[in-house]
Amino acid sequence: MTFSICVRERYTDDGGDDQVRYGVAVTTRLPGVGTLCPFASADGAVATQSLVNVELGRKGIEYLGDGLAVEDALEALLNADEGREQRQLHGVDADGTFAFSGEECHDWYGHVVGENYTVAGNLLTGEDVVEDTAAAYASDAHGDAPLAERLIDALAAGQAAGGDRREDLEVQSAALLVRNTETDEDDPYYDDLRVDATETPVADLRETYEAAKRGYEAALEKYGDETDGEERDGADESDEAHEGDGTDEE
Repeated sequence: MTFSICVRERYTDDGGDDQVRYGVAVTTRLPGVGTLCPFASADGAVATQSLVNVELGRKGIEYLGDGLAVEDALEALLNADEGREQRQLHGVDADGTFAFSGEECHDWYGHVVGENYTVAGNLLTGEDVVEDTAAAYASDAHGDAPLAERLIDALAAGQAAGGDRREDLEVQSAALLVRNTETDEDDPYYDDLRVDATETPVADLRETYEAAKRGYEAALEKYGDETDGEERDGADESDEAHEGDGTDEE
């Protein structure tokens, strides 16, 4: 399996300005999903899966940054992809949503599109996985909890509905990304998390999130701005792990 969710939420910052946050979360019964599938920026969120082509995610985010609408950006990339029918690709930007599931994806596969979110999955136990993931998010959209926490809740609902049907594969992974239209300094470090190899990916992602959130808040309380510049040194360097056209069944 892989199943994933991309969301868009509008909010007002502390200065009274309108902002948008984007989130993407994913889990699969293979290691290292965070290096392959989820992409997010201040312009949108994208997930690429099934027979993974990482370039669909990387270039999708780049195209959104160039001003293309999400449906135009992702459809253009799929049209140039010879493996289109083996791909799943979905995402959101400031105004739209897009979801595609190729006819050669493995059952059960499919997607759900809501007003501000998309959910897609393949190699699942059934349609309930994506429906329950979507319902869990929609029931608490713009809730009081941070978006990262609510994305984990959505993954947990999909997993409880059956999740991946490949029960013989024990090593699994999960990841989440949250970005917003405020400055980079406003993004807490716990909004970019991965659990790369575990038998309990969603539970471990939640534990990692909670530990990272505690650590971030403790550092701010004790050291304030002294922490920020040091930790962000080199944060803008590109991630070489996101290069190439992968062939994993995510």
